[in-house]
Amino acid sequence: MFGFLHWFVPAIIPAILLAVGVYRSDHRREPIWLVSLTFALGALFGGFAFYVESRAAQWTGLDMRASVSGQAGSLLFLFALIAPMREAAKVAACWTAFRSRHFDEPYDGIVYAGAAALGFAALENAVMLRAHPAGLIWLARAAIAFPAHLFFACAWGYALGRAKQKKIPGPIFPLTWLAATLAHALYTHFVYGRGAGALLAVLPLLFAMGVVILFAARDLRLRGERTSREPDNRLSRMSFDQLSHPPSLRTVRNALRKADQPIMLRWIAFGALITLGSMVLGLGGSIAFGAWAHVDFSTVDEHDVSTIAPLTILGAGLLAAFPVSGFLVARASNLPSLLEPAAASGVAIVAVLVLLGFTAPVALVFALAFSPIAWALACAGAWVGRPLR
Repeated sequence: MFGFLHWFVPAIIPAILLAVGVYRSDHRREPIWLVSLTFALGALFGGFAFYVESRAAQWTGLDMRASVSGQAGSLLFLFALIAPMREAAKVAACWTAFRSRHFDEPYDGIVYAGAAALGFAALENAVMLRAHPAGLIWLARAAIAFPAHLFFACAWGYALGRAKQKKIPGPIFPLTWLAATLAHALYTHFVYGRGAGALLAVLPLLFAMGVVILFAARDLRLRGERTSREPDNRLSRMSFDQLSHPPSLRTVRNALRKADQPIMLRWIAFGALITLGSMVLGLGGSIAFGAWAHVDFSTVDEHDVSTIAPLTILGAGLLAAFPVSGFLVARASNLPSLLEPAAASGVAIVAVLVLLGFTAPVALVFALAFSPIAWALACAGAWVGRPLR
C-alpha cells in the first residue's frame, strides 16, 4: 500500500494545484474544459516523450545520470534529446488551446503552458517514483523538479501569447523556448543527473525563479497601467522607500537601453576588471572565513549532503562580489543606465567560464547554472548605485 501511495500522491499533486488554480481564477476568462484538456494532453505527450527517451537510451547507451554515462555523456543526452523533447511535448499539449479563439493575450500563454507543465509533471512524478520506490531522495528530486517545469513552461508560454498577439510574431517565442530548454537541461542535470549533494546547489536557482515569478506576476497585474511613479522617459534613483517596492520589469528594460548617448566602452572594460577583482576578493574572503572556522574544503563530495557546506561558503563569497562590483561600477561611472555595469559583469562572467572550460570542466557546469543569478545581482547592485538624474 505504501509503495502505491509513494508514487500516486505526488503524481496527483499537480492535478490538485490545477483544480485550485482554476477554482480561484476567473473561470469566465478561460474555459475549464480547455484548461483540463491541456493538462491531459501534457500528460499524454509526456508519456510519448518518456517512451522516446527510453528507446533512445537503449539504442545509444546514454543516460541522464552522470554516474552511468559520465558528465559529458549525461549533458549530451540532456541537451540533445531529453530537454528539447520534453519542452516540445508541452508546446504540443498547448497547441489545441493556441489555435482556439480563447487564446488571445499573453496571460493566456501562461495559463495553458502552466496547465501543460502540470500534466507533464504529474506523469513524470508517477514514472520516476514508481521506478524508484525506495528512498526519500527521489521524493526530494520530484519536489525540486516540479517548480522548474512550471517556471520554464510559463516563460515560453508568455512569449507564445505575445507572438500570437502580433501580426509579425518575430523570434520572441523560438528564442524564449530555446533559452528555457537549455536552462531546463542544465537544471535537470543537477536534479537527476548528479549526486544528492547537488540538490542543495539548485536551491538558490529555485529562489531566483520565485523572484522572477513575483516580478512577472506584478507586471501582469499592472499591465496597461502606467503611473507617474514609474515614468517611461526618466529613471529615478532607488531610495530606501523603493527598496520595499522593487522596480518593474519594464523599468529595468528601459534602464538597460542606451538610446540617448553612445556606449561607454571604457567603463565596460574597467567594470569587467572591477568584477574580476571583486570575485577574487570574495573567494579569498570565503577561504579566510573557512580557515578561521576550521572548514576542510577537501571534503566536498556531491554524493554526501553533509559535505556541501564548504562549497556553499565559496559560492556565497563569489556571488556576494557581484552586487558590490555592480554598485562600484555604477557609482564610479556616474551613468544613469545599467547597460555598462551589466555588460561589464557579462564580460567578466564569460571570461571566467572560458577559463573554467580549459581548467575545470566539472566546475564549469555549476558556473553556467549560477551565471544568470550572478548577472542579476550585479544589475541589482548597479541599480542601487546609479546617480540621481
